[in-house]
Amino acid sequence: MDVFALFSARVAEAMQQLFPEAGADLVARIVVEPPRDPAHGDLSTNAAMVVAKPLGRNPREVATALAERFRDDADVAAVEVAGPGFLNFRLAPAVWHRVVRSVTQLGPDYGRSSMGGGVRVNVEYVSANPTGPMHVGHTRGAVFGDALASLMAYSGYDVTREYYINDAGSQVDTLARSALLRYREALGETISIPPGLYPGDYLVPVGQALKAEFGDGLLNMPEDEALPLVKERVLAAMLDLIRADLAKLNIHHDVFFSERTLHGQGGDIELTLNWLREQGMVYEGRLEPPKGKTPEDWEDREQTLFRATDYGDDVDRPLVKSDGSYTYFAADIAYHRNKFLRGFTHMVNVFGADHSGYIKRLQAAVKAVSMGAADVDVKVCQLVRLLKNGEPFKMSKRSGDLVTLADVVEEVGSDATRFMLLFRRNDAAMDFDFALVKEQTKDNPVFYVQYAHARTYSVFKTAQRDLPELDTSPAALAAADVSLLQSEAELDLVRVLAQWPRTVAAAAVAHEPHRVAFYAHDLAAAFHGFWAKGKDDPQLRFVNGTEPNLTLARLALVDAVRQVIVNALGILGVAAPEELS
Repeated sequence: MDVFALFSARVAEAMQQLFPEAGADLVARIVVEPPRDPAHGDLSTNAAMVVAKPLGRNPREVATALAERFRDDADVAAVEVAGPGFLNFRLAPAVWHRVVRSVTQLGPDYGRSSMGGGVRVNVEYVSANPTGPMHVGHTRGAVFGDALASLMAYSGYDVTREYYINDAGSQVDTLARSALLRYREALGETISIPPGLYPGDYLVPVGQALKAEFGDGLLNMPEDEALPLVKERVLAAMLDLIRADLAKLNIHHDVFFSERTLHGQGGDIELTLNWLREQGMVYEGRLEPPKGKTPEDWEDREQTLFRATDYGDDVDRPLVKSDGSYTYFAADIAYHRNKFLRGFTHMVNVFGADHSGYIKRLQAAVKAVSMGAADVDVKVCQLVRLLKNGEPFKMSKRSGDLVTLADVVEEVGSDATRFMLLFRRNDAAMDFDFALVKEQTKDNPVFYVQYAHARTYSVFKTAQRDLPELDTSPAALAAADVSLLQSEAELDLVRVLAQWPRTVAAAAVAHEPHRVAFYAHDLAAAFHGFWAKGKDDPQLRFVNGTEPNLTLARLALVDAVRQVIVNALGILGVAAPEELS
């Protein structure tokens, strides 16, 4: 049961009956949400103010008329007009009792919805150059993208998780030369790694594998023959390494799309540029030098340009370099046209902080290649600063000069890594303190939430000890008389449970999985708070040896808390342990 959706529908229906001239579009702008101050009630709506002005009416008069429609509603304990025309509702306890029953009945599906309508969504994330293991700079985007994909799938979208392999640039040739050097090392040569090549030890096994396959055969080959052979094998090895790193965080992609497949005669880039020309979206022209560039830095020449400014970008964008090769952006246009032709009208790209300047041109490209039928939301993940006890933390670096994803997971575990990286907006820089995420205190958010889940199990153990004859099976909990839950402390906890469907829907629409992490923490806080009240007031304890029916009702509430924590952590990709060591 989604309380907010239920009352949104009821308020909208009442407004259409009272003011049929308002029209569906106007009524659709009505919002029902919790008031900022809980003292004002359980729900608040702006319905009167939305409708009044277009209809030339007084908002408070409209609100008063609307309030009268709910005076005799059994689900409404009180309704009052406030301020310039807000309407505040206090709901009857029976509404909150139905929320508990809803969680019990729906279980894992409480909060799940068909809101997305099966719309196909492509979430592209990580997409790091395949030149080595995942480093800490990739980790935040990896976790964010994976949680967002889970969130959208939970909300009824048909989600494809995609990794774009940047395997067509000069960095891949550099990787192949680095692997060839490790191959020579495997054959017994003493090597030194010159500047510009990749120094990490992760290429040592690649060199050994090349030795096992080719013996010394590559030594006598011209480089232009050896490099393609090495390139294929080192790319495959790096992708295996990347997949293994991501698996440490339980991240798996549905599609690994190779940039190289876009190139070549008859490839997607050529086809896309031809199509753009046919549509009049490409022209030959000159660009003004960028601000801050001196004449020596600027190549003033006629070139092939995409009309990006026609689609919201600041300047038109080059598609072909002076040497005749395609720009990176040309490949990006072709790639996103490929996504559109695969049936994706909604795309989400997760970028690192250094790509924020790329957003407008990418949005322009998607708008152009889809003729306005598709959109792309670019989510930028800001930098993560590694700390320990508040001080910069330099970890052991086994892969050249980078701290790897594997280093972080080995230090604190997958759950802590994922939750902490999601416990902040993606577009805000964050500090990741290794000491904090290892603490078993309320200051450690992931421990705080997991501890709440573990505590729900301890409540049931207490019930089994104190009331061994009490049936606490799922069927018994489903049949519990939850109308016995009457105290404000109990109902306040249910009010938090009732926020879950609304929270997850809003998070999916906004593409903001951090809202789920925040909610999980809020629910844990509410549960811990109720637990503390029971220590001070015996009447509020979950288990009451003299009142088995009330105990069973409260156990149903506890189990509802457990279930919603599991649902939230499941979206975040974080475990919900029954016990914490």
